[in-house]
Amino acid sequence: MKHLLYTLAIASGSLLALNANAKVGDLLPRPHQIELTAGAAPFALQRTVAITDPTGCTYLKNFFTANGCTIAAAGESAAATVTVSLASAIDGAYDYEVANFPNEGYKLSITANAINITAASPTGVIRAAQTLQQLAEGYADTGEPAALEALSMTDWPAFKVRGWMQDVGRSFLSVDELKKEIDLYARFKVNVFHWHLTEKIGWRFEVKAYPQLTSYTNGVRYPGQYYTQEQCKEVEAYAAERGITVIPEIDMPGHSDVFKNAMGFDMQTDEGKKALKVILKEAAEVFPRAPYIHIGGDEVTIKDGFLEEMTDFVRNTLGRKVVLWNKLNNKAVTKDIADMTQMWATSGTAVKGLPNIDCRYNYINHFDVYADLVGIYKSNIYYADKGNPDIAGTISAAWNDTKVATEDDIIRQNNQYANVLASAERGWIGGGKQYIEAGGTRLPNTGEEYDEFADFERRFLFHKAHSLQGAPIPYVKQSNIRWRLTEPFPNDGDATKAFPPEEAAKLDAVMPTTYSYNGTDYAAKQVTGGGVYLRHIWHGTVRGVLNNPANNQTCYAWTYVYSPVAQDAGAQIEFYTYSRSGSDKMPPAGKWDRRGSQVWLNGQEIAAPTWQQPDKDIPQDNTTLGLTNENFTARPVVKVHLNEGWNKVFLKLPHANSGGTARDKWQYTFVLTDTEGKNALEGITYSPDRTLAPFAEDPAPRPKASNDSIAYWY
Repeated sequence: MKHLLYTLAIASGSLLALNANAKVGDLLPRPHQIELTAGAAPFALQRTVAITDPTGCTYLKNFFTANGCTIAAAGESAAATVTVSLASAIDGAYDYEVANFPNEGYKLSITANAINITAASPTGVIRAAQTLQQLAEGYADTGEPAALEALSMTDWPAFKVRGWMQDVGRSFLSVDELKKEIDLYARFKVNVFHWHLTEKIGWRFEVKAYPQLTSYTNGVRYPGQYYTQEQCKEVEAYAAERGITVIPEIDMPGHSDVFKNAMGFDMQTDEGKKALKVILKEAAEVFPRAPYIHIGGDEVTIKDGFLEEMTDFVRNTLGRKVVLWNKLNNKAVTKDIADMTQMWATSGTAVKGLPNIDCRYNYINHFDVYADLVGIYKSNIYYADKGNPDIAGTISAAWNDTKVATEDDIIRQNNQYANVLASAERGWIGGGKQYIEAGGTRLPNTGEEYDEFADFERRFLFHKAHSLQGAPIPYVKQSNIRWRLTEPFPNDGDATKAFPPEEAAKLDAVMPTTYSYNGTDYAAKQVTGGGVYLRHIWHGTVRGVLNNPANNQTCYAWTYVYSPVAQDAGAQIEFYTYSRSGSDKMPPAGKWDRRGSQVWLNGQEIAAPTWQQPDKDIPQDNTTLGLTNENFTARPVVKVHLNEGWNKVFLKLPHANSGGTARDKWQYTFVLTDTEGKNALEGITYSPDRTLAPFAEDPAPRPKASNDSIAYWY
């Protein structure tokens, strides 16, 4: 039998070709090596199978029963067999040492009547079963009975840690929601759930010795909402069955207002340390599988000896390892006080000799829906192509400092599924051309990074339509959205000031690509994506499009949309993404944002939404007011009408000042969807040059603009 061999190098683009031939083209994360058996019959499901598995993998059994198979009893013969074996290592697979994180490599062979799994650990068997689960899902739109393609595969993770964090201290998520997330993320080989259980405005872990910690009277936000110890055990067991490690966090000594109010003393007193040891002992008993306990440590002055004492107790009395946030305010993270660090912010740097988790730019509560996803997917993990004993991996963190209406809003407004799975795929396949500090958030118009992101997007949207269809996901296709964006014109602090592109927009002719104003030439460059940062929230470290996105400037963006028929549609529109963290000021009535941004479709201005709380100041740790409909993810899409043929979308983007918002972002989002906002509008073409020809970069270097000392493109 002839075999087709695909070695899926990170930038090879081979999956683009593979997808036309095979269901394996939809696998997420992308596997490392696949050998398809050309012309061979697939392994049919919905029949009796005999499983020989020394690990007794429940996930594997559940996969077959969920797909209509009957598991043969011991000694009963069956035409179809599944055989599992363990090996000390997997030939060709990469692995490295991080304590208590097993080798997840596996080999998978599928023929018409036999499946063979060889794994380096019981966890590797779970990973193989998760691959089988996705392979069966690949038949969802074919009309054929579910089956598994004939193939051989060798697969492994580039990084040991590929996780997500929920801050349930500031917010609260039901056990059902947490189990739903665990179940869905597990399908994509996400392997760590960091459960941030305590905060200054909410304590969610039941402590039998101190019931006052979770009493209604001591809660600030969502008072009286907490997880019982039985619920915590249930969640951990549920996660373990799916190959996910829970890392519980009892934050100390900071973020502890509830503790102080309930107990009557500070954590760093003698009474506080004694109480914390009781709490940690109960946590260790409730989470028997947790190899690590996170004890926080950040954003507060730490007294000499406090972390040393707590770490010694966790290590030598409880027999667990300690995770600390990195950086700490007044103390270096060292091997004396930590067994693993979780890097946050630019000053959190890897500690040699310890496994370090990269969360530095994975604070998804600050993310927009589109551009930030590009940035985090393009980026490697802390400058590394693959993990090593010092670089454990990455966790995507959702901090919900600012209250939102529902738990669905937490997931939707943080674009959680897209962000976690983009970061987790990078953790599995490794690579990334450069770190986000160099690569920024811009989606290239063409090239390897564009192709790789577009392929991730295609696969993610396949799963959004299938296994993730019940999840609140605002993300739709953006890789086909093309714009021209001008260099910034000086507006002298006047956001209403008009420049030549506004006059050109009134004409029927295709918009020019260069403009002259007061003797200076301004170019309009091609950019790609549904969301574009001119200035990122972390500018100076994470880049948008402009090199020098200063105040008192105005840019313009436009594209033409070809619609084969006249039709109604939806539009996701946004000019300032309100972080789910930090105090901020809401947009004024009748305006899209606090800077004066505007948008027109076919010459008609699109009115701003009716804000539920215009001009309000929203404090970060609020208990009543919070984010309502400020972000497009929390409101219906704008209803628009497209004419048959070409339609012009034109945006004015002033940056006169911060406008009273807490963060100096300069950005826009415009994406056409179906009328419900669930999917990208199909059958249309975005072209800033009003052409149906395939997209191509400008044939020559962009015209030299005389204001390059003011702004230049990254």
